[in-house]
Amino acid sequence: MQAVDLVVIGGGITGVGIAQCAQAAGYSVVLLEKDNLGEKTSSNSSKLIHGGLRYLESGQLGLVRQSLAERKALLTLAPELVKPVPFYIPIYRGSQRGPLAIRAGLSLYALLSELDPLGQFQSVPASRWSELAGLKLKGLRAVFRYWDAQTDDGALTRAVAESARQLGAELLTHVSLEQIEHRPDSCIVSFSHGGEIRCLSSRCVINATGPWVNQTLERVTPKVEVSPVELVQGSHLVLDIPAPSGIFYLESIFDKRVVFVMPWQGKTMIGTTETPIDNVEAAGVTPAEEAYLLGIYRHYFPLCENDGVLEARIIGRYCGVRVLPKQGGEAFDLPRDTMMLSRDTHPNLLTVYGGKLTTFRHTAKEALAWVKSRRGPKPIRADVDKLRLTPVTDEALLSESPTATGDFSPQKG
Repeated sequence: MQAVDLVVIGGGITGVGIAQCAQAAGYSVVLLEKDNLGEKTSSNSSKLIHGGLRYLESGQLGLVRQSLAERKALLTLAPELVKPVPFYIPIYRGSQRGPLAIRAGLSLYALLSELDPLGQFQSVPASRWSELAGLKLKGLRAVFRYWDAQTDDGALTRAVAESARQLGAELLTHVSLEQIEHRPDSCIVSFSHGGEIRCLSSRCVINATGPWVNQTLERVTPKVEVSPVELVQGSHLVLDIPAPSGIFYLESIFDKRVVFVMPWQGKTMIGTTETPIDNVEAAGVTPAEEAYLLGIYRHYFPLCENDGVLEARIIGRYCGVRVLPKQGGEAFDLPRDTMMLSRDTHPNLLTVYGGKLTTFRHTAKEALAWVKSRRGPKPIRADVDKLRLTPVTDEALLSESPTATGDFSPQKG
């Protein structure tokens, strides 16, 4: 039976980030993924590396500061994958957030970025408003521009995975997890791969399976207590409309939520929704979500209908599923911090609830601290804060490499 320091279950951005961080710190790592690396939620996000300006309203200052620090790091470590992009916030008569509130929020955002040059913002003069992709001008009071970043989430996940592989981590895809047997001093992880049943002995196991996190815990013996979660799908539409020059940060006309209109592979993308679902298998863009997103787009870009029916211009639909703590209230208002939990009854197993694309490196370092507490320190192989992340140009480098992102085939909703 193969013995390793750490088994990571889940090959999304959180899982591959943990694998890279732990392998760089000197631990032997095997990662197990049931599909392709980064194929699910980590390829279906809003593609943003951002501080989360809207989280300021709910007082999540620590998360914003952490996210802004990670944004800065990723712009340095992955310049080919993470690019600065301007964001535009239009403010109309009747908007819930007025110019003073937005200016105050952007000032705090800049302060939390520790005066990073990307934290600068400005008011766009009225003489330039007509240049903003056909944005509705009637009732417009002000437009602010600030900066965040955008990425190809699937490509970033593959880049981190390849970094982990080059450091020595073993990444296995198309794996069916059979059982995690928790013993006093280790875990025995049984799984099928390539038509064979394999077993790994590991002192540490990390469950980073995103929306399937509690399903994974059902494979643990003895039985482990699970934490109740809220599964929330975020849907996006891709329209056959030339990409705007920046990202529009829009107040929904239906509720208080924020929705983005953004460039994506030369086209226009709208997202996202926040729709609670009972199970991950039920995920899919719904007609109600489609109407919601198109209604917002029509409201802010009324000239779009001059070129035909907007519905006919949908060339892609996709959605990812978030894991949020089950606390009641609207999904939009729930905290977005990642939660890590290791039960006293199962001290060799760590479960990651949630996870954000922007802060995957911070999450990985927290997970590494737990591994160190179980295994002790090891000779360090590399400093993850200095490891450049580059696009995986030859996907054969990744064993059983994932499919390319950007497939705009319609999904069933």
